[in-house]
Order: sequence, then C-alpha cells, then structure tokens
Amino acid sequence: GKGKSRKDVVHHIEKLLEQPVNVSLIGGREVTGILKGFDLSLNIVLDETREYVRDLTDFSKRNLIPDPEEPDTLVEETRFLGVVVCKGSLVTVVSPYDGT
Repeated sequence: GKGKSRKDVVHHIEKLLEQPVNVSLIGGREVTGILKGFDLSLNIVLDETREYVRDLTDFSKRNLIPDPEEPDTLVEETRFLGVVVCKGSLVTVVSPYDGT
C-alpha cells in the first residue's frame, strides 16, 4: 500500500458498508456487490455479487457481449455469484461502485 495504516483502510471500508462496491483481487479478477461486512484481515463479505468475466485474449480487459435488449450495444459480461467472501490477502482495491 501507499503508507496507509490498517486503521485508515478499515475506516475507508467501514464507510462503504451496505453500499455497492467494486473489489479488485490479485490475479486480475474483479467483482462487484453490496458490502455486507469485513474483518481486520480485510476478508470481505459481499452480497448480490457479480464477477466481471475477463476477455480471454486480453486478461486485463473485461469481456464484452451484445446487450440482450439492444444487440448493437456491447455490455460487460458478468457472472452472478450471490454471497461471496473475498479473502483479505487477495484483495487489492475496494472502491465505491460507480456503474463503470
């Protein structure tokens, strides 16, 4: 981290409880869901979780698929996971979900 203390990180995450968040994990996986809880090891509990499916040709990008409603428009492909615990040692970023 950038010299942030654990206390700062906990305070940052606490403010996001019960709100939609994006969580980035080591290895490039990204999920979004409602932040339900966390502990001091930064294990994170999410509900209504969706994982962004990666583009297999370029793992740094999210995969795009045609929107079922508007086939001319591409949308990010997600996989619904429900309730998920993200292991604290794998979490790299927790940020407010801004819809992008």
